[in-house]
Amino acid sequence: MIWRLRVPASSANLGPGFDALGLALGVYLECRFSPAPALKITVAGRDAHEISTGDDNLIWTTATTVARDRGESLPPAAIDIVNDIPLGKGLGSSAAALTAGVVIADKLLGLHWKPYRILDEAARLEGHPDNVAACVLGSFVASAIDGGGSVRAVRIPLPERFQIAVVVPDFSLPTSKARAVLPSGYSRQDVTFNVQRVALLVSALAAGASSAFPIALEDKLHQPYRCALVPGLDEILRLRAPGLLGCTLSGAGPSVLVFYEQGYGQVCDLVRQVFSLQGHSSEIVATSVCSDGFHIEEDSLS
Repeated sequence: MIWRLRVPASSANLGPGFDALGLALGVYLECRFSPAPALKITVAGRDAHEISTGDDNLIWTTATTVARDRGESLPPAAIDIVNDIPLGKGLGSSAAALTAGVVIADKLLGLHWKPYRILDEAARLEGHPDNVAACVLGSFVASAIDGGGSVRAVRIPLPERFQIAVVVPDFSLPTSKARAVLPSGYSRQDVTFNVQRVALLVSALAAGASSAFPIALEDKLHQPYRCALVPGLDEILRLRAPGLLGCTLSGAGPSVLVFYEQGYGQVCDLVRQVFSLQGHSSEIVATSVCSDGFHIEEDSLS
């Protein structure tokens, strides 16, 4: 049996929704895999030279962890990876790999897990649900982990009048470094500030209310502390222009997620100009939302 798997990239936080909100993007990690006499991994696509072809490959180590935690042994496999997700840029490349690893374990072990069970396992391994919820469910997702370790997630289709793009600069930012600058605690005022805006953002996206922007994208929990790590970010977050709903750091960065009204895609050039003034080139990688999460099917040629 041979399977084909496609997992979307994702943007998380979306401004005020730290570790709670995610958005699936139309950029993908693809895997073709099957049982094999010995482990064999091939890699092609974007940043392929940074992806291991050995048994320390993140997709494979995730799959073997799932098997080990169940007291089972994972059979060796042949995995052909084609990656289009930039690595280390805040587009959920590790979450896509984790999701792929869980799905591969599910198929090779014959577990027959439903999507929400796959989401629970991926979130347990990731440590927070925002990116993996987008990988599994697609579109815009609000998620939380309950007291028993299960993920509660609600998917909301993004209104057509709201468009998104991701501007990716020419430098990377490790998530560990971006998290290290965050404080150990926050004031009541800052927490209240974010609670108000995340409620406003979810409501605005559900209702298609453009009047709630850009205030709905404001944040005091993570972006102010990360501005020093992303040259130009402070200016980018303050950009205002006709049709521009607002900008946020994509995940831990350094990429920037741009929300804009349909027909105003040129506002992305404003972000690129700011990066350019800081001495960095940039590109627009994703210009669509993946309305569905991961997709798997049997290879018709198998």
